[in-house]
Amino acid sequence: MSEQTDETGEIVTYRTEGPVAVVTMNRPEYANAQNSAMTYALDAAFYRAVADDEVAVIVLTGAGRHFSAGHDIGTPGRDVDTSFERRATLWWDHVGKAGAESRYARESEVYLGMCRRWREIPKPTIAMVQGACVAGGLMLAWCCDLVVAADDAFFADPVVRMGIPGVEYFAHPWVMGPRFAKEFLFLGERVPAARAHELGMVNRVVPRADLEAHTLDLAARIATMPRLGLALTKRAVNQSEDLMGLRAGMDSVFGLHHVAHAHNAEVGADSLAGQDARSMRDSARGEAR
Repeated sequence: MSEQTDETGEIVTYRTEGPVAVVTMNRPEYANAQNSAMTYALDAAFYRAVADDEVAVIVLTGAGRHFSAGHDIGTPGRDVDTSFERRATLWWDHVGKAGAESRYARESEVYLGMCRRWREIPKPTIAMVQGACVAGGLMLAWCCDLVVAADDAFFADPVVRMGIPGVEYFAHPWVMGPRFAKEFLFLGERVPAARAHELGMVNRVVPRADLEAHTLDLAARIATMPRLGLALTKRAVNQSEDLMGLRAGMDSVFGLHHVAHAHNAEVGADSLAGQDARSMRDSARGEAR
């Protein structure tokens, strides 16, 4: 790994607090932007937590000021052209393929495929969110079972500015309702934690200083419940969501997502419609609602 994130050099860190595993994205200098190295490190950490019978609940968070600014579209550690072991989907490697074939293969694996795997982790998962939770950051929070947000947290999906109908893990209508999902996407503006709570996007909002203590206490209380009961309850709710169209809807929108990428590449300079990390960051700085 070429970049150093802190004195450990780990792009994802792992620790346990009694029956709770804490998985931390560790690129704070880039607001925890997700490259493929981070995605696979997260996957390894989740496997570790699932395999440990002493772990009952998993907490996902980000180091530093922000949970995650989304997918890496411009840091020195961006690794879009690097091969990684394919675990989430049985599909060929994206490297060396042309056009939409490359993008579709990569995003099926490291974006949609990974998030779907993590949604099905047989232990309760809690996203502990502070600061920015933008675009690809939403995907990580939304595949968790619960979301606890600091009062400084905000949420945004500004990718319509690229001409793209939302991020790959398209859970928007299910986590905030269809009417607000349209507003959220049409405007691409920041939604503060208090408003997200009103909409049902997050379970709890707490002062930033209390975020970790509150989340770990919640996780510890959940951990006292029977393991199989928690796993079956999680599966029951997930299956109900799927019967309400979540999985089929994501499949449909994933196709639209790649139509947009292909259109951008055909009529413009690149598949992102000329947007970069700075322009996308600035586009999400609209007036909070």
